Amino acid sequence: MNHVKKQIGGVEVQRMGRIKKMLRIIFGRSMFAVISLVIQILVLAAAYRFLSFYLAYFYGAVTLLSALVIIYILNKEENPSFKMSWMVPVTAVPVFGTFFYMLVELQIIERLMEKKLKSSMDETECYLHQNPRVMERLLKVSRRNANLAHYIKEYGHYPTYGNTNAQYYPLGEGMFEAMKREIAEAKRFIFLEFFIIERGEMWDSILELLESKSREGVEVRIMYDGMGSFTVLPYNYIKILQDKGLKAKVFSPIRPVLSSYQNNRDHRKILVIDGHTAFTGGINLADEYINRKVRFGHWKDTGIMLKGDAVTSFTMMFLQMWNISEKEPEKYEDYLRDPEYFYPLELNMEGFVIPYGDSPLDKESVGEEVYLDIINNARYYVHIMTPYLILDYEMVKALTFAAKRGVDVSIILPHIPDKKYAFLLAKSHYGELIRAGVKIWEYTPGFMHAKVFTSDDTKAAVGTINLDFRSLYLHFECGTYLYRNEVIRDVERDYQETLSLCRRVLLEDIPNDPWYERFAGRALRLFAPLM
Repeated sequence: MNHVKKQIGGVEVQRMGRIKKMLRIIFGRSMFAVISLVIQILVLAAAYRFLSFYLAYFYGAVTLLSALVIIYILNKEENPSFKMSWMVPVTAVPVFGTFFYMLVELQIIERLMEKKLKSSMDETECYLHQNPRVMERLLKVSRRNANLAHYIKEYGHYPTYGNTNAQYYPLGEGMFEAMKREIAEAKRFIFLEFFIIERGEMWDSILELLESKSREGVEVRIMYDGMGSFTVLPYNYIKILQDKGLKAKVFSPIRPVLSSYQNNRDHRKILVIDGHTAFTGGINLADEYINRKVRFGHWKDTGIMLKGDAVTSFTMMFLQMWNISEKEPEKYEDYLRDPEYFYPLELNMEGFVIPYGDSPLDKESVGEEVYLDIINNARYYVHIMTPYLILDYEMVKALTFAAKRGVDVSIILPHIPDKKYAFLLAKSHYGELIRAGVKIWEYTPGFMHAKVFTSDDTKAAVGTINLDFRSLYLHFECGTYLYRNEVIRDVERDYQETLSLCRRVLLEDIPNDPWYERFAGRALRLFAPLM
C-alpha cells in the first residue's frame, strides 16, 4: 500500500511540475513578447486590408511605388539572395510587401548603432596597427596569404600577428577547464562576451571564480546577447550580477517591437584575460557545451586559446561592442598587455595569427570572404565542421568548383539536428554538392556545433561563424585565422578523429528521405536569408 501511495505521490509531483512549467511559459516574458509581436503583425495586416480597399482607386500609384522599391532593392549593395527574398513579397502582395519592406529599412536604431560602432572602431584603430616586420615576413612566405591579411586589415581593421601561441580544444570540456585556470590567474581584468549564458554547472563555477577575482580587485565585465539568453536567464539577471560587484550588460535586449535591428545578434564568444590570453570558438557558457546536459546526443564543439600579441585584437573587439551603449569615453590603453608579462618559455610563438571580427552593419562580409579564400586557394583539401549548411550561390559555386578541380572537399554536419528546418535546408544542398564531388558526413553520436575550416596542413580558421546566412550576414561574429602555425596539425588531427565517428551521405541516400521533407527543404530556400 505504501508503495502504491509513493507511486501516486510521484505522479502527482510530476503533474504539478508540468503545470508549473506550463504556467511559466504562459505568463513568462517569452509569451508576452510573442503576443506583442503577433498583435503588431495583425495590426499591420489590418492596415493592409484597409489600404487595399481604398487604394484600389489609386492602383497606379501603388504599382509605381512597388516598382520604385524593386528598383531600389535591385541596386542595393547586398547579397542577391536577400534581394530575391524581398522581391517576391513586394511583387506578390504589392501593398503589404512594399510597406513592410519600408518599415524594415527605415530603422533609426540600426543607424545609431552603426554610427556608435564606427566611432568605437575609429578609437581603437591606433591600437590595431600592423607591425610592418610581420607583414614583410608573411610576404616572403606567401603572397596569397599576405593578400588575405591585407584585406582583413583594410576592411575588417584587424592586423596580422606573429609572437602568438595557439592551443586548440577539440571539445568544450577541455576549453572549460583551461578557461577556469586562466581566470584564476587574472591580475587586472577579465572580459566575457558570449551569445548564451545559462545557469548550471559551467556558468555557476565560472561565476564563482569571477566573484572571487572581483573581490581581489580584478575588473570583470560580462556581456551576453539579449536573444541568446532570453529564455534561460531572468529579466533582472544583470542586476543580480551587478550586485555581486561585476560590470554586466545585455547586448541589444529583446523588445516586443517589429524591428530589423533585433535581427543583428551578438553571436561572438570571447574571453580575454589581462590582455595576454584570449579564448574563442563555438562554445557558449551552458552545460550542453561541456556535455553535462544532454540535448541532442553528444555535443561536439571546439575552441582555441591564444597567448601573445594577437590577443590585443580580441581585447579591442570586446571594447568596441561594449561601448556601443556607453556614453563615457573608454581608456583603451589601460587594457593593453602588461609589457612586463612574460610568456612561459615552452610556448611556440612561430607562425601567423589573424583574429578578425565581422559586423552586419559595415556591408563587408569578412567571415565569408575568409572562408571563400580558403576554399578558392586550396590545393589538396578543405575540411569543414559546421552545424548548419544554408548556402548562397557564391559559397555553393566555391565548394563545387574546388571539388571539381580535384580538391578533397569534406564537410561534417550534425546527425541529430537542433533545428529541424535548418536540417531540411542543409539536406536540400546535399545533391548538388555530392554530384560535384563534395563529401558530406554526419556526426552520428549527436550534434556538431564546431565552426572549423582546415586546409592543406598550412591554414585553419576557428571561430563562431556558421555556414548560414545568419552568421555570414546578420550577426556580429569573430574568428581566428591561422597560417603555418603548429596548432593547425591539431585541428586537422581532430577532424580525422571526428570523421571516424561519422557516416557518409551518398547520392543514393537522398531519395530515401520523405518527399515532403525534400520539398520543404527546397521551399525554405526562398526564405533562407531571413532565417
